[in-house]
Amino acid sequence: MQNMSHEPRATRVLVAGGAGYIGSNMVAMLAAESFEPVVFDNLSTGHKSAVQQAEFVRGDLADYELLVKTLKKYKIDGVMHFAALIEVGESVQMPLKYYRNNLSNTQALLSAMEEAGVEKFVFSSTAAVYGMPKQVPITEDCPKEPINPYGQTKWAAEMMCHYQSRAGKLRYAALRYFNACGAGVNCTLGEDHRPESHLIPLIIQAAMGKRSEIKIYGTDYPTPDGTCIRDYIHIEDLCRAHLLALNKLDTSCELVYNLGNGRGYSVKEVIETVKQVSGKDFKVVAVERRPGDAPILTSDAVKARNELGWKTEFAELVQIVSSAWRWHNEHPDGYPD
Repeated sequence: MQNMSHEPRATRVLVAGGAGYIGSNMVAMLAAESFEPVVFDNLSTGHKSAVQQAEFVRGDLADYELLVKTLKKYKIDGVMHFAALIEVGESVQMPLKYYRNNLSNTQALLSAMEEAGVEKFVFSSTAAVYGMPKQVPITEDCPKEPINPYGQTKWAAEMMCHYQSRAGKLRYAALRYFNACGAGVNCTLGEDHRPESHLIPLIIQAAMGKRSEIKIYGTDYPTPDGTCIRDYIHIEDLCRAHLLALNKLDTSCELVYNLGNGRGYSVKEVIETVKQVSGKDFKVVAVERRPGDAPILTSDAVKARNELGWKTEFAELVQIVSSAWRWHNEHPDGYPD
């Protein structure tokens, strides 16, 4: 008699924005951990060549019918959502663009999940939901007072998840990142924003001779060296937390975690670390402060460590910068597409 037993199939995860910086690293980690990732991306800011081992669906989150069709076709078990616009300055100049993409499109994705019967959702949120915090390090229960449309749309999306979960239709994790950085999977998946606005890649571009100088916005902050202090988290540490959160949604309905190193580095420290790792010198210019820059933004990520058993493996700034330096040198013009 024929044996009819079947091996259980791998968990299938739709990764919205899976061709972007964080999404592509997440896809690689899911594949390495025996999940089956399916990428959904419109390639507006992502790179097809960053998607190495996954099914790829080119689509926009505003396309509700395609979302439902994709969720059903691939029998998706859970969704990770990285398909957001992330430029704070642009969000101030073009708020409706951010409300459409970060909020309306998230609503479309959640509606499609409800129609397709998919309950598990890991949401890429941000420390920007806290605005200008009254205390640091920042804990999850600090007041949510975002000061720009980017932070506001992320907080509104979190509240949408919260109420959908309370209605019994969603099990979700909202993960509030601090500064994601570095290159993952043996330095093959790095940061390639166009235009670039993140500090570490900008400084690396100066070290590579692609920029004439690096600007420090304000040197008179109440910090040890006068420059702003930020919390930097390596991309693989960040992705590992997503995996742990996804698994915890088997037994939880609502999870909220800060993801950061829990320690900060100043702008000057980052510049010096890039100089050290690269062996290059470059011009650094001090200019006026930018409005809205808090002196210190660091995370309290104890909750994620305690509840998820999460720990950072690349906590040292030199490790983070070294991985980014290697990627940028192996991809001097970014991804080929």
